[in-house]
Amino acid sequence: MRYLPLTPEDRAEMLGVIGVKSIDDLFVDVPASARRDKPVDLPHHVGELEVEREMAALAKRNRAAGEGPFFCGAGAYRHHVPATVDHIIQRSEFLTSYTPYQPEIAQGTLQVLFEFQTQVAALTGMEVANASLYDGSTGAAEAVMMAQRVTRRNKAVMSGGVHPHYVGAIETLAHAAGVQTTRMPAAIDAEDAVIAAIDQDTACVVVQTPNVFGTVTDVTKIAEAAHAAGALLIVVTTEAVSYGLLKSPGEMGADIAVAEGQSIGNGLNFGGPYVGLFACKEKFVRQMPGRLCGETVDADGKRGFVLTLSTREQHIRRDKATSNICTNSGLCALAFSIHMSLLGETGLRKLAALNHQKAVALRDALAAVPGYEILTPRFFNEFAVRVPGKAAELVETLASHGVLAGVPFSRLDAGAGMDDVLLVAATETTMDIDITFLTKLLTKVVGQ
Repeated sequence: MRYLPLTPEDRAEMLGVIGVKSIDDLFVDVPASARRDKPVDLPHHVGELEVEREMAALAKRNRAAGEGPFFCGAGAYRHHVPATVDHIIQRSEFLTSYTPYQPEIAQGTLQVLFEFQTQVAALTGMEVANASLYDGSTGAAEAVMMAQRVTRRNKAVMSGGVHPHYVGAIETLAHAAGVQTTRMPAAIDAEDAVIAAIDQDTACVVVQTPNVFGTVTDVTKIAEAAHAAGALLIVVTTEAVSYGLLKSPGEMGADIAVAEGQSIGNGLNFGGPYVGLFACKEKFVRQMPGRLCGETVDADGKRGFVLTLSTREQHIRRDKATSNICTNSGLCALAFSIHMSLLGETGLRKLAALNHQKAVALRDALAAVPGYEILTPRFFNEFAVRVPGKAAELVETLASHGVLAGVPFSRLDAGAGMDDVLLVAATETTMDIDITFLTKLLTKVVGQ
């Protein structure tokens, strides 16, 4: 395609149509104090070797999760990803993170997404799943918008156990769409409290299990209460490996299940890119955001795959689109699907059991440290601990000794009044020696 730059005459004509004299007139609504009137003060260019050295020095300031004891979770988890996953996703026919806009040409990509959907539907216990979304948090926001379309109501009730970052994503999108949100106060074990907030205006109830404090809850009663009021139940999960051990959202009566799939096949990656899992009951499929791949046969009767539903603004009228932010995380979804295929049902159950076993060992060790109190009553691989003093300061102290001890809850929600609450997680990568080193350090800190 030829590149045809605009001429001064072109610009003048367009400005005339708009009714302004200059391009600067287009920015009159931006305060002068917020405008930059000179170029950004960047260093002058240097050679490739100098850039490599500078970037390497910057990289050394980071501490990788695998460099020592690591107990951070809170929505992003360190798991072992087999080398086979990286090998397969790097094949040239797969190596794209972007959306298949000419899907029927890419039968392999479509088949992978079809397999991915099948796996997600099986894991969540739902009838239908889409071909992935950006991540778990935007998936939760999309679920609330979908509930609004289904019920034609404008109120979302969120439990105090929903991850604060997920709440932020929901509130951002809901505010723009005119949906009222009601969030319960942050609580370690109060998922059931949302029942009292459900009324005839409620479009959906959003709960999370395991919640941000790690508490596992059977939300069946919440589903019954929501359905009795004509509302939908949205179940959020940030740790997809938990599906291998816990009751699925579908078994508990969820109408929409949303999860972060990073734990399976994808690394921490400094916070992204990740992969949002999204599934629902089949009767709501036409209001589901994103894409859905289907299986069919061609004119010769040969098996093939098609993009069955794609209700985005690129494919239908913008005002009819179910979402404008639901880009499919293609490469991350592929990694998820490959890892799931390697694990199989039995492997996932074993992996989940191993995660819980490691977390129990960590719980027992921390409970024996004077001054520390385990707060989460039922957990999978993550739980909350009350520590002496501020959790954020403790984490910094332990980091100086090479241990990343967890995530202070105040970092997720500074206004919750939980400065002494620390979220700690264990996975199959957690070694006994890591737990021993952590508890020795904590005992030493308490003694000082």
